[in-house]
Amino acid sequence: MKSFFDKKLRFAANLFGGLFLACFIHLTANAAPWPTKPIKIIVPFSPGSVQDALARSFSNELGLALGETVLVENRSGAGGTIGTGMVSKSAPDGYTLVMSAASHNINGTLFPKLSFDPIKDFTAAAYIGTSSYVMMTNSEFPAKTVAEFIALAKAKPGQYNYASAGNGSASHLAMAYFDSMAGIDLVHIPTKGTGDAITELLAGRAQAVIAANVAALPFANDSRTRFLGVSSEKPSPFVPGIPPIANTVKGYAFDSWFGLLAPAGTPRDVINKISTEMTKLLKQPEIIERMRRQGIEIGNMNPAEFNQLLVKDFDRMANVVKSSGAKAE
Repeated sequence: MKSFFDKKLRFAANLFGGLFLACFIHLTANAAPWPTKPIKIIVPFSPGSVQDALARSFSNELGLALGETVLVENRSGAGGTIGTGMVSKSAPDGYTLVMSAASHNINGTLFPKLSFDPIKDFTAAAYIGTSSYVMMTNSEFPAKTVAEFIALAKAKPGQYNYASAGNGSASHLAMAYFDSMAGIDLVHIPTKGTGDAITELLAGRAQAVIAANVAALPFANDSRTRFLGVSSEKPSPFVPGIPPIANTVKGYAFDSWFGLLAPAGTPRDVINKISTEMTKLLKQPEIIERMRRQGIEIGNMNPAEFNQLLVKDFDRMANVVKSSGAKAE
């Protein structure tokens, strides 16, 4: 009888010991430190683009805060869909993020056959803020106001053009939306990034560009350019003295959010860590000043709130795309 109970006790001890070990291994694996290797922020546009400048303005500090190197890598093409699609298919482990903006949701409507779903294949990692846009012309172009620009374009339909950061980019849609509401016909010149679009403007090959503050502000005092209007409904503190486009084109308004997205399924604790550290960075005076110089209005959203914004903005941008008549060329 004693031998029988000894065997039972040994069996129970082995069983519970095994279960304890399995639980310990499971908990240890789940509690594995993150990060343990460099993190990549994919910018789906070329060097010098809006997202590129923004990502590089905080990547070093984010790396220091997380205890690992944060690398910025450009994967441009197809209006930002190539780099974004690459991130959607990356391992959901927090080591590959995408620097996103309004174009992320624009593409969901503008491109009918994307390799990814802008909402379902991503999760919000860190919200940064919003930016309005500036309508710019080459200083040699005769128009000095939005009204004069519209009058010239109506007098010569299809003879003036505008450059953008590429098909599906926010700068593309912002101008296509303006064209539609103003009742004019401009030719679209897509490039690889906002920097390239502004280069076309400076060279006189494009008559106009609507660029986000981060790309436009460095040219505020450049003799080669002229600022005609801002895309916000009210005057922008970043470009004082420049009137809203809406003063001439009633109802026109366009802005963009900026933030880091991760592949869907990325662990919640990793997402929270990225969001927490970015939130701390965005409270530092030197980072605030960098954002101010780029015309970014810093915001404060947790990942859940940011995800809600993405869904709401997707519907908003779908309406803008449809009303603008913009097409992926």
